[in-house]
Amino acid sequence: MNETASPDDKTRRDFLLLSTVAVGAVGTGLAIWPLVDAMNPAADTLALSTTDVDLTPIAEGQSITVVWQGKPVFVRHRTAAEIKTAEAVAMIDLIDPQTDKDRVTKPQWLIMVGICTHLGCIPLGQKSSEPKGEYGGWFCPCHGSHYDTSGRIRKGPAPKNLVVPAYKYLTDTTVKIG
Repeated sequence: MNETASPDDKTRRDFLLLSTVAVGAVGTGLAIWPLVDAMNPAADTLALSTTDVDLTPIAEGQSITVVWQGKPVFVRHRTAAEIKTAEAVAMIDLIDPQTDKDRVTKPQWLIMVGICTHLGCIPLGQKSSEPKGEYGGWFCPCHGSHYDTSGRIRKGPAPKNLVVPAYKYLTDTTVKIG
């Protein structure tokens, strides 16, 4: 450093250094932002992240299948008998113990991903003409997994219950899955 530099020169040098660093940081941020923004999911992907379902047309005892993130989701309006049967199961009888209350928000509505947890098949039981398995719920014919009226695995090679996706009720008759 030059010993003849005045205090004004030091202040000017400090200002120039800080200004250069600030402009460089802002420029780097502006150059990197498009790269970071490109990593965000596309609008069409975000649109698939949730699915709204109107429950009004689903009669008691009826099931529908909706698509959420490319997966089938079973929405079942359970009867009082189905609810009673699901609630009465002893935890010791379950391969993957989970109470019915842990699987539903409102007992009359069962919402779960319709993919067998064994090898990813689609279980039968959504339509009244399809076999429902030994426990009145769903049956995967590929390897013989039987699910009960709460979507819990009761018999067969599947290791886990049918998955319950995240969902919330927007109104009494509309549910948002995802």
